[in-house]
Amino acid sequence: MFVDFGFVIIMTIQVYNTLSGELEVFEPLEEGKVGMYVCGTTDYDNIHLGHARTYVAYDMMVRYFEWKGFDVKYIQNITDVGHLTDEGEDKVEKRAKRERTHPMEIVEYYMRKHLEDVDDLKIKRPDIMPRATGHLIDMVEAVEDLVEKGFAYEVNGSVYFDVSKLDGYGELSNIVFDDLEESGRVESSGDKKDPRDFALWKKAGEDQLMSWPSPWGEGFPGWHIECTVMSTKYLGEKFDIHGGAIELGFPHHENEIAQGKALCGTDPVRYWVHTGLLNVGGEKMSKSKGNFITVREALDEHSPEVLRLWILSSHYRSPVDYTEDKIREARTELDRILNFLERLHRHKGEGVKGRLSELVDKLVVDFEMKMDRDFNSPEAFSLIFQFIKEANKKLDNNDYGEADPEYVIERLEELLGIFGVVPENYFDEDIEEDVVEEILDEILDLREELREQGEYDVADEIRDRLNKAGVEIEDCDDPTWKLKK
Repeated sequence: MFVDFGFVIIMTIQVYNTLSGELEVFEPLEEGKVGMYVCGTTDYDNIHLGHARTYVAYDMMVRYFEWKGFDVKYIQNITDVGHLTDEGEDKVEKRAKRERTHPMEIVEYYMRKHLEDVDDLKIKRPDIMPRATGHLIDMVEAVEDLVEKGFAYEVNGSVYFDVSKLDGYGELSNIVFDDLEESGRVESSGDKKDPRDFALWKKAGEDQLMSWPSPWGEGFPGWHIECTVMSTKYLGEKFDIHGGAIELGFPHHENEIAQGKALCGTDPVRYWVHTGLLNVGGEKMSKSKGNFITVREALDEHSPEVLRLWILSSHYRSPVDYTEDKIREARTELDRILNFLERLHRHKGEGVKGRLSELVDKLVVDFEMKMDRDFNSPEAFSLIFQFIKEANKKLDNNDYGEADPEYVIERLEELLGIFGVVPENYFDEDIEEDVVEEILDEILDLREELREQGEYDVADEIRDRLNKAGVEIEDCDDPTWKLKK
């Protein structure tokens, strides 16, 4: 794109690819379009701030791609069966047994609460939110394909992926496999040939609440095959971006790469993009530590805009720490933004000279350069605050043109909309005028009391200061005020 500063800037997005460990130029498979899949939630409990940290980040990416003119197809699954370790218990089923109800009742209840929470957090819903149980036929067919190609084997009604048949397993996480079994990150089983092998299909136990027929008997899908099947079903055997929290890198995403290579001949994903973890008070959030915070609890205390600003004030790949100081800082920064926007609204149609519009045009260019470098939201925010500081000086000195305030509002709201930090209807002119009238009436009443007490110097000082602010007081039996034109 050409920018009228005497030089040309080529705007290209760079993303950090976890697989290569490098910043790479983003080159979509199809010009002008982005296909993105992000691992969704297992809806057996309320979503927490860790989920918010992840999904706000990808929401920001989607908004930025769209701002750049891309058509984004965004898929985020819902895991309603199969989220377990090879020898573990399905999380949904475990909750259902505890509450003595059907697993789908658990999923429906928490899925609706999950959607309410993300809506209230101003996260745009993905284009498709496929559920695992709606794709069981696809999963069975994929597992059959893996068995036929020699990448999987069946033992006693369960089917496992044979890691030894695939070169390069572990390239995403760079895991040292000799240490895995000792650390408990892979589990041994009498059925598996190798501890690294993972379940594609599990045989149903006698007390299994959710199971389906398959060529290997009654059972249910493994967690990893779900995302491979759903991502390629809706985005094709090659797509642009796969996202998720960094803790999903191993084993989930590592196993997705293995399945994808075996099924498609190559990894379906071009860019693996991961978000950093969430800490609370410097420690990893966990129920056992008593520092577990749900999204709903956070929204009961703070506005969605404050929470989003707090999250996006850190780079999406960096850890984010939830502390009261950080939240207060985000609230202060949001107030600074809104106060500036409100000030611009009050100055609409004013101004004689100046180049405030040129200042915001430069901000847009600089903002885009920062965001193009791996969605660098903290540096983009820094540019916005620097602009506000400089623009306030111009407003103080009446150094702006008549059309400047409205133009700046439009461009600034556009940039801030990428972060979702501006409340709807944040400025209501009628309400503003009512508040001003109430405040000035109260000041006049106070001033009249001072005059009655003989405090004429203080009363005159109030009158003079109001006059400088554009408010003219008329002293009479019933003092009144009016705004100077």
